[in-house]
Amino acid sequence: MSSPQSSSKTRPVLIVAGVAVAAVLLGLVSYTATKPADPSAAGSSSVAEVSADPAAGVYPELEKYARRDASDKLALGRADAPVVLIEYADFKCGYCGKFARDTEPALVEKYVENGTLRIEWRNFPIFGEESEAVARASWAAGQQGRFWQFHRAAYAEGAKEKGFGEERLRALAAEAGVPDLARFAKDSGSEAAREAVRKDQEQGYALGATSTPSFLVNGRPIAGAQPLETFTEAIEAAAERAKDAKGEAGR
Repeated sequence: MSSPQSSSKTRPVLIVAGVAVAAVLLGLVSYTATKPADPSAAGSSSVAEVSADPAAGVYPELEKYARRDASDKLALGRADAPVVLIEYADFKCGYCGKFARDTEPALVEKYVENGTLRIEWRNFPIFGEESEAVARASWAAGQQGRFWQFHRAAYAEGAKEKGFGEERLRALAAEAGVPDLARFAKDSGSEAAREAVRKDQEQGYALGATSTPSFLVNGRPIAGAQPLETFTEAIEAAAERAKDAKGEAGR
């Protein structure tokens, strides 16, 4: 996981009771029970402890953060997919890039393409002005249907080392195939972009996330760029739970 050295961001002061509970869950459960194991510890495993029990570690109040908006340009997969993975991430985060390159493509191929999984992105910039700028740029790319292409370009090996200045963002947009670069620049600096990023960011803070990447899989918190097995176990358990719930509702 990556976390900022310092942050000038003000966390939301007023949090409703249900979200306050969620903040404790994500802040404590995610960052202790599912943090990457210490490889130097005796008998340790590189896989976080995610139980095969569909109900283990799942908190219904966290499931409500899935938007399931069919018009969401920063989401991938069917809006009615039984499982939703919400990712809170920063484009300057090295571990987020590792997840994007090493794990996410396999999840897309195995679960998104067959309708089991929906991935919902949340911009969670925590590393200063460039993080904010690239978050807004990703949203702007999304307005022209090229968010995931921009996501791939921004998370390519060595991309973050080149920085995310204005010219670099324009180059990434061009690489992502954004058709109207003038509109992209205008959208990136718009109040709509700032508000969209702020909405995602405040949700992450309210849930207790302090570092990236952080995930929710149908209400199950997972922290860090965990191995593929952690996500496949969580997704399959969530899919089984959704199947059982649907069966109960049909009786």
